[in-house]
Amino acid sequence: MRRTETRPPQSMKSAAIRPIPTFRTRDRKGIPMNTLQDKVILITGCLGTLGRSAVAMFLERGAAVYGCDLTPLERYPDIAQLQERYGERRLKLRQADMCDEEEVKAVIADVERVFGRLDGTYHNVYASGWKPAVEMSLEEWERAIRGTLTSTFLLNKYALPLLIRSGGGSIVNTSSILGQVVSPGCLAYGAAKAGVDQMTRVIAADYAEYGIRANALVPGDFDTKEGVANQTEQQKDAIRQRAWLGRSASADEINEVAAFLLSDASSYVTGASYKVDGGFH
Repeated sequence: MRRTETRPPQSMKSAAIRPIPTFRTRDRKGIPMNTLQDKVILITGCLGTLGRSAVAMFLERGAAVYGCDLTPLERYPDIAQLQERYGERRLKLRQADMCDEEEVKAVIADVERVFGRLDGTYHNVYASGWKPAVEMSLEEWERAIRGTLTSTFLLNKYALPLLIRSGGGSIVNTSSILGQVVSPGCLAYGAAKAGVDQMTRVIAADYAEYGIRANALVPGDFDTKEGVANQTEQQKDAIRQRAWLGRSASADEINEVAAFLLSDASSYVTGASYKVDGGFH
């Protein structure tokens, strides 16, 4: 039997030898595009595991940070040390309930008073809800939805006008892989996080013309002292085993992606749900 040789079309061969394009890594002023130099970033839930890591990382990368959390600030001396090191011109902290509309308004007004503008938001507030439907009370359901989904809505609603006045910016809303895949008992929390994903996409579409980008950050399991309330150790281990990498992420690994989404390096990224989940399935 005669053997025939298959050759790629001429168009494929020519495409294969095209030079690799050179990507711009610095802006026209020579500043690396993946830094947060001179950006004003609002971080909610700034005393949680992700929040504390983000505050330190963003400051190191040149941002001015406004952080708020419901927890009393004095419980975290490491954050107080950062404030002492950088001063209030770079780090401003405030105790606030991001589920309270008036407090959210006050936070945004204070950001403008202190820094004069806003370049990005990183929302890390949530309330857990790990019970099957029959066992979950209406109060528990509403708490999870309000703490996770409503808080995201309120921050986005009141931050957007300041972002627009500032010439545009980036919104990063923290979602969860549990809003995309099924985990038994993860009813209210999963539903709320799925809502965060969709809300973020709609905001991206509605406000793109104003120079606003909005993306959801979708972590899998990550190392945290707080954990997810009402999860047993068995449930936590099962979640870790579902990651192809076979381990939890560090908070810094999650925040590397948040920093990218807040930086100019992601200038053409909007309406995305960025998974940082180690291959969770």
